[in-house]
Amino acid sequence: MAEYINIKGQNIEVVASDPANPTIGQIWYNSTSNTLKAFDLTTTATFASAPGLNTSRYFTSGAGTQTAGLIMGGSTGGQTEEYDGSTWTTSPGSMSTGRDSTAGAGTQTAALVCGGRPPSSPNGLTEEYNGSTWTNGGSMVLGRFYHAGCGTQTAALTGAGTPANPYQANLTNTFEVYDGTSWTSTTSSPTAKVIPGLSGTQTAAIQSGGFWPDNYNTSEEFDGSTWTAGGTMNVGRRSHQYFGTQTATVISGGETPAGTVATTEIYDGSSWTTSTSQPGKRIYGASAILGTNAAGLIMGGENPDTSPPLSSPTSLEWAGAGAPQTRTITAS
Repeated sequence: MAEYINIKGQNIEVVASDPANPTIGQIWYNSTSNTLKAFDLTTTATFASAPGLNTSRYFTSGAGTQTAGLIMGGSTGGQTEEYDGSTWTTSPGSMSTGRDSTAGAGTQTAALVCGGRPPSSPNGLTEEYNGSTWTNGGSMVLGRFYHAGCGTQTAALTGAGTPANPYQANLTNTFEVYDGTSWTSTTSSPTAKVIPGLSGTQTAAIQSGGFWPDNYNTSEEFDGSTWTAGGTMNVGRRSHQYFGTQTATVISGGETPAGTVATTEIYDGSSWTTSTSQPGKRIYGASAILGTNAAGLIMGGENPDTSPPLSSPTSLEWAGAGAPQTRTITAS
């Protein structure tokens, strides 16, 4: 049998802890865990369980990335939590007005949350987060809930949802853009709906799914001024989780007319492809919306498999095919 030194010209490095910044193809032996490890690329997409939130919640919104995530507001009020890739920490700053069914945008240290309910149902409140405290921003043109958001704190996009109860009779297709100070109306989307997905930026977004009177399997692309039809989803859904860009977005979970699903789809700018399902069903959860199709974070939500459905503290990390990974090498 050929030895590694004869193949690669060097011995396997023995270390007490995994390297902080390994390179693709690097192999080492961890003497603490007594395991042989390698750093390579994933061949299939995977979901992995991440640490649970400090406060369970649903009807919540998120911001940031997989290693710098943020969850804000929801069914429990205005609590805010930050994720560093391994631990959830409750922020000392809670939203000025606790509410649910909001839309989020931005990063962990420069986030935005808008709309939602209560105290009025709905409202046009906007708040900005700087990594520790919340301050009030400009009011929305149209107060709403069950809407979606994407982009950054100074270049956000939000739309769809409903401006009044009962929401079934008051759907909207209007959209707004935020410049860090004020909201301005922009081009309306083709179809009024509630609880769609919205990934990307203010000038390159993809709206996915949504609801009423049925779960739509359509998607629409926005270039900052014009909406055009996107690819047809394999499973029409609402209240799903979403992250990524207009040409590389991931959606997962949500509700269909037949019930809740755990299925995942990836959009490449023209078509949707079914990918790895979540390990459990989830609705009304949040996503780190600036995540990518290689590395995403899903957090909170409602577990529809319990009776009655319960808010969830769980979070999941997504690794897309081709994402870097540290892998333990076994004899099998």
